[in-house]
Amino acid sequence: MDLGLGGRGILLTGASRGLGFATARALVDDGARVLISSRRADSVDAAVSALGGGPAAFGVPADLAEPDAAEELVTAALDRLGRVDGALLSVGGPASGSVLEVGEDAWRSAVDSVLLGPLRLVRALVPHLAEGAAIGFVLSTSVRQPIGSLAISNGLRPGLAMTAKALADELGPRGIRVFGLLPGTIATDRITEIEAASGDPAAARSRTEAAIPLRRVGRPEEFGRVAAFALSPAASYVTGTMIAVDGGVTRAL
Repeated sequence: MDLGLGGRGILLTGASRGLGFATARALVDDGARVLISSRRADSVDAAVSALGGGPAAFGVPADLAEPDAAEELVTAALDRLGRVDGALLSVGGPASGSVLEVGEDAWRSAVDSVLLGPLRLVRALVPHLAEGAAIGFVLSTSVRQPIGSLAISNGLRPGLAMTAKALADELGPRGIRVFGLLPGTIATDRITEIEAASGDPAAARSRTEAAIPLRRVGRPEEFGRVAAFALSPAASYVTGTMIAVDGGVTRAL
């Protein structure tokens, strides 16, 4: 299938590794041009190099929690890519802990990075988008069911999902699509770190896989291909919905 991504410009945040990078890889492989960002300049540079550099891939270090980051990213994307046809918005996972354990400062920090940061970027980006553009939010299965010891994610991700659905209503008349992606357990560096922190990574992986109908964790490229499709013109009638990429682990409809 031709996804129709050839020549299109896509902005991706939190994309120097993990799910964002896997999506950038899939986009570039299908002919798109990308500008990726994350907080660390060295990580961004390494990711851009791995993607082959210009004219297919560019990068800018940015922290979405910073108020000026949104305008800077949009300016850079327009300058490097010449056009922006879509964006994949992803931020790092917020601090772990239960509702009663996590301090108020951690909640406030997460609101800035998980909620307000992406919204600032959307506001800065939308005036430059034309009909056929798409905005994707990388969320979590916590949108549909709580995850143990991730109280902040459980609290904020569902709100961002509903915001995405509201945006789909607002931008639909302009032909701009908005959707969310709900990754389950994917074999990224973050998952490896969580498993290592358990003291017995192999046992932690076995417990996780036992709860997944496909009996394995996902691969980043499996997520990346779904995200690339959803951002592409091939998914031109997909908007206002949440797409689970979780091996069947989510029990809710």
